[in-house]
Amino acid sequence: MPVSFTQHDVGSRVDRRLAGFLETWRAPVDDPDVEAAYRLLTDFILRGGKRVRPRLCYWGWRGAGGDDSEEIITAAAALELCHAGLLIHDDIMDGSELRRGRVTVHRSLAGLHHGPGAEMFGQAGGILLGTLSLAWSDTMLSSCGVEPHRLRAAHHVFDAMRTEVISGQYLDVLAQLRAGASVAEALTVIRFKTAKYTVERPLQIGGALAGASMELLESYSRFGLPLGEAFQLRDDVLGTFGSESETGKSALDDLREGKHTVLFAHAVRKASPAQLRHLRRWHGNPELTEERAEEVREILRDTGALAEVEQMIEERVHEAVTALSAARMEPEAAKALTLMADRLAHRTK
Repeated sequence: MPVSFTQHDVGSRVDRRLAGFLETWRAPVDDPDVEAAYRLLTDFILRGGKRVRPRLCYWGWRGAGGDDSEEIITAAAALELCHAGLLIHDDIMDGSELRRGRVTVHRSLAGLHHGPGAEMFGQAGGILLGTLSLAWSDTMLSSCGVEPHRLRAAHHVFDAMRTEVISGQYLDVLAQLRAGASVAEALTVIRFKTAKYTVERPLQIGGALAGASMELLESYSRFGLPLGEAFQLRDDVLGTFGSESETGKSALDDLREGKHTVLFAHAVRKASPAQLRHLRRWHGNPELTEERAEEVREILRDTGALAEVEQMIEERVHEAVTALSAARMEPEAAKALTLMADRLAHRTK
């Protein structure tokens, strides 16, 4: 079947597998408030997302000669449970109101109760539900049915992925306290928080489950790291210049949170004294208005920061596709990953 159809089919199959899994893990306590929390978590897991990591895991498996089986769909779906848990925690840390165009989990939990403790309850409940989803990801991966020695190899990569993404998130939190991240420092955050977690490791998990050679796993790394960086650089651009309909969150969130992105680091490096004062006054200011945000965006354009990041994206996509063309893998998977590279870097459908 055409690769584009297969891409859609993988996402649908992952959704069905997640729904079946969650049906078997209902609230173990006969309490309406606990049951309401479980429904919120289930809804969050199933209601949206592009299933990027499961798709990459699937094609990492197929690239290593794996067949179109339910085992890889189950393993790939486990990555979505991991992702859901990390997103819930990320939204708490960022104080985000929206995710995927809807109210975040911790805000939804707070809305179930009234009184001065509602906000703290929402955050505590969100931490617990995020942790539950992370625990379920282990359960789902372990029960995928792949041969034990291959599952152990894949689980080792899965463990490394979680260690890396949490380290990257910690670096991101640290950046908010420091005077400002350089381009190199911002790229380090991107590599660990996004590139390895979103592209490289999902591919390698799929490959390991199929018994991929070390050569192929290294090829996945040469493809995945630059593509993952391009993916996050595009996300940073959209977070500043995109709309809520594109990102599923407020267009002011990243600027109000003062995220130290590569985009911002480039602007700081090239800004005039007046521009730098303006950036430091409004970047990370919770009182930022749309009018002031547009002034910040104008500085990002005028300093050439936006153009530099766009060039970085294109360079990384070229590097990724070049590495993919040299990889020894199944042709159908190579074609699918080439298509995904363009879609991830440019957010095309």
